Amino acid sequence: MRSVIYPGTFDPVTNGHYDLVQRATRLFDRVVVAIAANPGKSPTFSLEERVSMCKQVLGDLEGVEVIGFSGLLANLAREHGALALLRGLRAVSDFEFEFQLANMNRRLAPELESVFLTPAEQYSFISSTLVKEVGSLGGDVSPFVHPIVAEALKQKFSV
Repeated sequence: MRSVIYPGTFDPVTNGHYDLVQRATRLFDRVVVAIAANPGKSPTFSLEERVSMCKQVLGDLEGVEVIGFSGLLANLAREHGALALLRGLRAVSDFEFEFQLANMNRRLAPELESVFLTPAEQYSFISSTLVKEVGSLGGDVSPFVHPIVAEALKQKFSV
């Protein structure tokens, strides 16, 4: 079984994330969406909330597993028997960080490959950060996220 790990904070999961996961299911038998606890980023949603949202949003995709994790990504990939790490590239500005990350992961786990996908054109500008900013200012985020996420953002920012 060919497995890939798609790591990220997913704070929150966007239509761009969904697009990449959906396309990865055509390339791999199993896609593990690994949601990083990442407290250093001060996420808007708790790890449990992010895992729950991702499970709901991605639940219609066959071969997708959603998990939360903390610790070293290379170790997680080994634990799940993954042969690759999936990363998304929206713009050239993403490349430098992703290049450094891929090289570090290659040093830590030489058996892992990094696979990069670009989102569909209509999702190329969407980021969780921008979605949260629009939502926090009362803007309509429905074109960018699943209705479950839009409602969660509305609830989070109406407090």
